[in-house]
Amino acid sequence: MNKFEQRSISSYDKKAENYDLTLDGKFTEKFKEILLNSVSISPDDKVADIACGNGRLLHMLAEKNTFSGFGVDISEKMVEQAGKANPDMTFFVAGCNQLPFKEDEIGVMTVCAAFHHFPDVKSFAKEAGRVIKKEGMLYIAEVYVPAIIRVICNPFVKFSRAGDVKFYSPNEIVSLFLNHGFVLIDVEISGTVQMVRLQRK
Repeated sequence: MNKFEQRSISSYDKKAENYDLTLDGKFTEKFKEILLNSVSISPDDKVADIACGNGRLLHMLAEKNTFSGFGVDISEKMVEQAGKANPDMTFFVAGCNQLPFKEDEIGVMTVCAAFHHFPDVKSFAKEAGRVIKKEGMLYIAEVYVPAIIRVICNPFVKFSRAGDVKFYSPNEIVSLFLNHGFVLIDVEISGTVQMVRLQRK
């Protein structure tokens, strides 16, 4: 486990019980709403939310859709809260680089305001390509930071106590997944949110 993962665990374990009331929880509500209006789910889909936190996004999706739900988070206390909020779903304590799913198992995968925490995005892209089934969808709602600000901020982001690693441009995100069996559907930018939709070939 690296320093970024250790910082994330420490930070989010402390916030787990009241996450929705924290600044982080309120900030991510917009990301969840955008995903809720973007994700397309079939009743037989297995849906996996990576860095699922307290399971709020899965709960919101389940209010509008029928599916088999799964969540993965590095924070054990967040996973405990997610299980309480979604007793019919399955949750795992794990990092993003070794996803606890079989090959071609997942129909829909989401990442909500968490991509900048991933310590090895190339490994995550490879894992997503392994576990998402052919023609399955990957939705990444990530923090959007304009280029000039990224250049200034990124050298300092890695010192964050919350385990932030780097802020990415849309092109950086897309290129990672094009190299691991995905095709781009589209990218939308709305304020501080960039919404990247990709499909497994």
